[in-house]
Amino acid sequence: MVRRLAVAGCALGLAGSSARAQVSQSDFNALREMVLKLNQQVQELQQTHAADAQTHQKDVEELQLWQQKLGQLPAPPAPVPAVGGTAADGPVSSLPRAPIDEATVNHNFMILGDAEFQYAKAEGQRGTFMLADFAPIFLYRGGENILFEAGFDFILQNNAPNAPGYTTTVNLSFAQLNYVANDYVTFAAGNLLLPLGTYSERTAGWLNKLPDNPLARGLLPGAAVGAELRGAVPVNDQGMLLNYAVFGVNGPGSADGTANAGALDLGGNVGLRTDNMVANLHGAPSGGGRVALFHPFKPHYDFELGLSTQAGEWDNAGTHLWSAGVVDAALHLGANCEIKGEYVRSRYGSDDLGMINPEGWWLQAGYKLAGLNLDLPGINNLELVGRYDVLADGMGTRTSRYSAGCIYYLTNTLLFEGAYEFVHSNGPRIPGNQLLLQLSYGF
Repeated sequence: MVRRLAVAGCALGLAGSSARAQVSQSDFNALREMVLKLNQQVQELQQTHAADAQTHQKDVEELQLWQQKLGQLPAPPAPVPAVGGTAADGPVSSLPRAPIDEATVNHNFMILGDAEFQYAKAEGQRGTFMLADFAPIFLYRGGENILFEAGFDFILQNNAPNAPGYTTTVNLSFAQLNYVANDYVTFAAGNLLLPLGTYSERTAGWLNKLPDNPLARGLLPGAAVGAELRGAVPVNDQGMLLNYAVFGVNGPGSADGTANAGALDLGGNVGLRTDNMVANLHGAPSGGGRVALFHPFKPHYDFELGLSTQAGEWDNAGTHLWSAGVVDAALHLGANCEIKGEYVRSRYGSDDLGMINPEGWWLQAGYKLAGLNLDLPGINNLELVGRYDVLADGMGTRTSRYSAGCIYYLTNTLLFEGAYEFVHSNGPRIPGNQLLLQLSYGF
C-alpha cells in the first residue's frame, strides 16, 4: 500500500509539473490535502502494528516463563502400599484418607431454639407472670450422613407450698443421633421425639400459635428412649409423598411399681429404677409408627393425612397393655390460611379400675390478615387463631375448651400472642376460664 501511495504521489507530481496550466490552483490544493491524509493514515497503521507486535512478544515470553516453572515442579509421590504389603505384591489399596472437613466448625455446629415469657389471669385469681422458659436446640453435622440434635428446657418456677423462693429446672427434651442412609431412609437413636401425630415435632414451643398445648396431648408421651427408622417415598411426579416412621422405645411405665391407674407414667422412662436395683419400669419396650400421605396441589396449597400408633406393656409385671392411636390432618389454603387437628384415643388396663379408655381431639384454624390486602397500619402483622379441644379422661370427667386469640408478628421470629380460654367441665376446672399473654422468640 505504501508503494502504491508513493507511485501515486510521483505521478501526481509529474502531472502537476507538465500540466500546471491546465489544473486550477484549488483543484491542486484539494488533491495535495488528500495525499497528506493518506500518508498520515499509513503512519498510524504502522504504529498500531508495532504495538501489537510488542504485546505478542510479551505474551510469548510469559508463556515460556510458566512452562519453565511447570517443568521445575517435583513429580507426584508414588502410591503408598497398604500395611503388610509391598508394591511387588501387585495392586494394593492406599491408606485411608483423613476425612475432609467441608466447612468450619461454626458451620457444622449451630444453636437454635426458642424462649417464652407468659402472663396469666385466671378467673377468680390475680394475674401473674407465670412462665419463663428457655429452650435451646443444639445441632451438629458430623459428616455427610451423620446429624446430631438435642433440645433442653430451662424453666423458672415457684417452689412448692411452704418452701420459699423459686427453682430453675432443666430437662432434656430430646437428644438423638441421625444417620441418613439414603434419600428415603434415616436411622435415628436416642431420646426421640415420637411421631404420634405431628404436634411434638412441628408445633410445640414458639411454633405453637396459642400459648398452651391442646388438652388431648396429655394422653401421649412426647419423647422416649429407643431407635427409629423414618423417611419419605415419592408417590408420583406431582410432589405427592408417603411419609413413614417405625420405632421401638421404652414406652410408658409404672411410677411406683404397681399396676394402679394412678401410677401410669407417660414420660421419662429410661428403663432403670432409682433405687439402684436393675429392673424395668415397664414389662417390655413398646413399638409403633406413623404413616401419612402428603398431597400438594400448588404452591402453599397442600393436604396431609396421617395415622400413628404405639403399644406396649406399661406395668413392671407385664400384665397390662398401654396403647394409643392418633389421626392427624393439616390443610393449607394459600400462604395465609391453615387448618389442622388431631384425634387421640388411648387405652390401658389397671388393677384398681380395670380397662380405661381416655380420648380427646382438637381442631385449630389460623388466618393471617395479610391475605385481605388491606392498606391499614399493622393489619398485615396480625393473625387470628381459634382452637376447640375436648378431653375425656376415661374415668368420668369430660372437659371442653374454646380458645380465641391472635398473634402480632413483631418480626418473623418475635411473636406476641394472646388468647382467652373458655373452659367447660363436669369435674374440677384446673385451670378455669383464663387470659393468657405470651411473648415468644425463635432463633
